[in-house]
Amino acid sequence: MWQDWILQKTSGYQKKVMTKLVCVTVLTVVQLWTYVSPLGTWMNLGFQAIDILRNPQAYLLGTRPLCTQLAGLSRGQTKLCYLYRDHIPHVGHGAQLGIAECQWQFRYRRWNCSTVDDSSVFGPVLNIASREAAFTHAISAAGVVHIISRACRDGQLSNCGCSRALRPKNLHRDWIWGGCGDNIEYGYRFTEGFVDVRERENNFMRGSTEQGRKLMNLHNNEAGRRAVIRKTRVTCKCHGVSGSCSLVTCWQQLATFREVGDHLKDKYDGATEVRINRRGKLQLKNPHFNIPTAEDLVYLEESPDYCVSNHTTGSLGTYSRECNRTSPGTDGCNLMCCGRGYNTHKAVLKQRCKCKFHWCCYVECKTCTKVVDRHTCK
Repeated sequence: MWQDWILQKTSGYQKKVMTKLVCVTVLTVVQLWTYVSPLGTWMNLGFQAIDILRNPQAYLLGTRPLCTQLAGLSRGQTKLCYLYRDHIPHVGHGAQLGIAECQWQFRYRRWNCSTVDDSSVFGPVLNIASREAAFTHAISAAGVVHIISRACRDGQLSNCGCSRALRPKNLHRDWIWGGCGDNIEYGYRFTEGFVDVRERENNFMRGSTEQGRKLMNLHNNEAGRRAVIRKTRVTCKCHGVSGSCSLVTCWQQLATFREVGDHLKDKYDGATEVRINRRGKLQLKNPHFNIPTAEDLVYLEESPDYCVSNHTTGSLGTYSRECNRTSPGTDGCNLMCCGRGYNTHKAVLKQRCKCKFHWCCYVECKTCTKVVDRHTCK
């Protein structure tokens, strides 16, 4: 399959891309090392006003370069911000896409991917090497691949254009392989360089907890990138008079990000617990489980208790969360409220109803109200 070709091709590019990034960044101004945000995560780009980067006049703010003022970037990411300044707004969009998808996938869970008002984005929750941290790293990396790949296709970036992926072997021989496909190859390579440099620039003692977390993050970043590739498909279009379909053109196209999110949510549900060994490698904590592939999520620690508020772990608890009284699933009051029970109150719901189309051309609707029961956790 052509997806397998991309995975093989991109793995071959890894050393070349990383070497290029290192060589170029060495040439940057030494003073960039001075202004580095010690806290936070690059995902914070999704919440910052980074559109100002599109404006060359705003390159300097006061006495400090703009890239050094983006909270959450590591030292290496700050350098890459200068080298790929037109990419950074799209990285922010990708982070925003990942966060929004995380909140959608976990909207009915005790932990609902809630964010905080600082550059850590998710608060102390990410300090724990849990399966939730694994998912956030994967979905955020996937978001950047998705947005960068599409931006290349749309001609919004100077370093890339339409996809140059090879023709799939199983494509009908009379169909034309071309068009302007999403450039997933470039999106993958750039995201690998930008997101992973944060982990790679840190050297920890072999077999240490810190090294284990570094390897865990790198693994889940890769799983997120591969999820986008795995869901990418071939799309074709007919050309010809009166729909004769005398000519067919095909290209590679990203799946909707919801499909990527669903895929990674399945990987979250089947995530594998691992540990760091003395040789500095991740290995199964329970040898009876299957060895995870590069597309699976891994975690080092059990999740904290999300039932009650805990400032240390970052749990906000489920108090006052709305639940479904009749549902047996995670959105049900029994599971959501952790056995504490729930309160019921009446709520007035207003919605449009009895809509009629009038020629020409408007729709007239009435407003209907109904009283519904709302249930919230005690």
